[in-house]
Amino acid sequence: MIMEYEIKKDGKFDYLEVGEGETLMLFHGLFGALSNFSDLIEKFRTTHKVVVPLLPLFELDILHTSVSGLAKHVTQFIEHKGYSDIHLLGNSLGGHVALVYVLKNPEKVKSLILTGSSGLFENAMGDSYPKRGDYEYIKNKTAQTFYDPAIATPALVDEVFEITRNRIKVIKIISLAKSAIRNNLGEELNQIQQPTLLIWGKNDIVTPPFVAEEFKKLIPNSELHFIDKCGHAPMMEVPETFNLILEKFLNTLSKK
Repeated sequence: MIMEYEIKKDGKFDYLEVGEGETLMLFHGLFGALSNFSDLIEKFRTTHKVVVPLLPLFELDILHTSVSGLAKHVTQFIEHKGYSDIHLLGNSLGGHVALVYVLKNPEKVKSLILTGSSGLFENAMGDSYPKRGDYEYIKNKTAQTFYDPAIATPALVDEVFEITRNRIKVIKIISLAKSAIRNNLGEELNQIQQPTLLIWGKNDIVTPPFVAEEFKKLIPNSELHFIDKCGHAPMMEVPETFNLILEKFLNTLSKK
């Protein structure tokens, strides 16, 4: 279900903001979009203020097209909007950005939720980067993100394919993917004090289950939930299960 959301513009920031309550902020991944989160937004907008900043994956100059460049952008966004006590949720590259943010601004974050996050290890798309215009390749790669390839709808494949047809965008994607691999946070994760929820697909081949186990080991106050028959984007592939786990976690925190 693709919801039509009003994207707000404020200076250089584009974002979605719906609902009232504690702030639940969502960071999308490298090929991500608002549509990835539609079920999650619909569920939590009744209990939380759901905020999704659109990450400027292709707008930053090439020097700042990196995980830390994106983290800087969201830092400015959060400052500008004055959000605090944030429940910060990131998928894939968005999880990595969330980690960099929380390490630098711990006082702003109430809890951290990671799903298929990079930051320790990922099988990069960059291993055999597409010949531009190779639709079949993109279709297969997109399908591999999910346990059930049917989730890679023609519309989703077209969205990714459009991005890869643009030479500058491809350069920026490679730049971001390489930056994610270089920017390994293994040494720093023990500094994260926030309650952390890890929701992982058992069949994630981009950030395989052992990555989730490693996050669990390194982040002190963390809990890990695996979802069977699920790939790299659980909030898209099994939204009901994902939302239940998240809801329980957030409810526990609000009782404290």
